[in-house]
Amino acid sequence: MLIGLVRDSVMQCFCHTCRAPILPAVNRRSAPTKKPTKTRTKQPKASKKVKFITTEIRCQEKSKGGLCYEVILAEPAVNVTLPKLPVTPGKAVSAEEIEEKLKAAEERRLSLEAKKMADWSAKMAKIEEATRKKDEMDKIFKTHAKELLDTKMEQYEEKREQQISEIKEKLKMHAAEIEKTRHSLEHTKSEELKIQLEDKLRTAATLRDDKIKKILDRLKEHNTDKLNEVRATVDLLESQKSEEKTRIIENKLSTAEQNREKELQKKLETIRKHERRAEIVRQNKAALATQKNDDTSVTASSG
Repeated sequence: MLIGLVRDSVMQCFCHTCRAPILPAVNRRSAPTKKPTKTRTKQPKASKKVKFITTEIRCQEKSKGGLCYEVILAEPAVNVTLPKLPVTPGKAVSAEEIEEKLKAAEERRLSLEAKKMADWSAKMAKIEEATRKKDEMDKIFKTHAKELLDTKMEQYEEKREQQISEIKEKLKMHAAEIEKTRHSLEHTKSEELKIQLEDKLRTAATLRDDKIKKILDRLKEHNTDKLNEVRATVDLLESQKSEEKTRIIENKLSTAEQNREKELQKKLETIRKHERRAEIVRQNKAALATQKNDDTSVTASSG
């Protein structure tokens, strides 16, 4: 029944005054595109009071595609008396009871503090015991680990020494084999080198003898005319060189003579200057001597 009322109220107009008939469902494809015209209804006046009907449902469109419903079950009651609860009278408490309660509270507080301290001491004892056990376990683990490491290091040292000794023996054997092969190779190489050197010396000696023979033949083929021409050219060159040397020497002597004359003239000029200065000095001395004599004669006459 309630569902039917909600459906009817949804299909009604929002003014709540008219009851529009429910339209049948129409297929959109077969239906025309024009919208059906709604029948306009008169709006109620504001002065009239709207009476609430029981089981009335009001519908209001809050937003596009959203609705708000209000279901009214009964009319609102205006004068309703609420039941009053009876007031319990207060209990009178004396000073002795308050003191007893305070003492009990103090005792409870002290007992709680003692309990807390006991719990705390028990926890601390447990923590100390745990730390002690942990330290003992750490010590045991460290000693065990140290022993294992020592044993492993000893085994490693033994293995390393054994490997080193094996490697040394192998190296000694390898060095002995290398020495043997080196001696054999040196012996064979020395013999081969000797043979090669002897062959090279023989070929070099033969080539040298051939060259000497060729040179001697060429020297023998030289004519006496060529030798004379060479001698003549040599004599000419020597004569030209001697003439050039004599000319150079004469030029040097002439320049030396000129330089010597210039030096003599310079020295004579300096001597002349010195004599002039000496003459001037003598004249000055004579003038001074005459002046002194005049002064002495004047002083004698005045005296």
